[in-house]
Amino acid sequence: MSRSMAITGAERVPRLTVVRRLEAAGFRAWPASSTYYDGTWAVRLTTSFPAKRLNSVNPLDPADDTAIEARIERVGERFRAAGRPLVFRQSPLAPPRLIRYLDDAGWSSFGESIVYTADLASLDLKEAIDRIPLQDARRYLEASLAVHRRPAALREGLEAVLTSIRPPAAFFVRESEEGVPVAVALAITDNDLAGILDVAVAPSARRQGIGIDLVATALRHTLHKGARTGWLQVEAENAAGRSLYARLGFSEAYRYVYRAPPGIIV
Repeated sequence: MSRSMAITGAERVPRLTVVRRLEAAGFRAWPASSTYYDGTWAVRLTTSFPAKRLNSVNPLDPADDTAIEARIERVGERFRAAGRPLVFRQSPLAPPRLIRYLDDAGWSSFGESIVYTADLASLDLKEAIDRIPLQDARRYLEASLAVHRRPAALREGLEAVLTSIRPPAAFFVRESEEGVPVAVALAITDNDLAGILDVAVAPSARRQGIGIDLVATALRHTLHKGARTGWLQVEAENAAGRSLYARLGFSEAYRYVYRAPPGIIV
């Protein structure tokens, strides 16, 4: 599956400007341990944590489509050396010629995700409670591992990601009456942009309004810190997440999808 965008030339330039800004904010909010550039293809690798966003090739200029086959081979060598499967992350910034090449070569498409944005001033956050974020990053780390049901082997890798975040980060955790973490959210205030990441609610605590309450609290915190535009992302198949963000007032900005060579399972 390739995603071609039906927009006019007049719409394309400002839209791609927004996409570029949000992509850059996303890189800063969830940093890879290493990034290098092949032209304008951002090659992100993180051997200690398997998230696709941290281990993918991200084309960032629709016009950068020279020597596609040779460049794919070059970046493929990087991924093989790192012990990671080669994955491209195809956003609206991907060159159309590259997309056609991947389609013709039989690359699979998976993990379609939606990036949402909202004008924070227009959201109804008055019912959100002003909660002080956790000051203990390690406590958040343990809560995130538990709520996401991540294996303990990923503790060191996730800690490296969290400690590498450069914009101000705020950690939010909800606990049960017994003190067990049941929901987490990470808020990144990057100048006027507010990114909400790592959102999860434990299965036992779902459908109780905890998720929307926690995200609203995180957004209210970023608004107090000077953010004006909120952004977040969710997998397209996550109907509950999409419904939650729509209820808060977010709207779709763009989508991206991951691509992998034939026979590669990610």
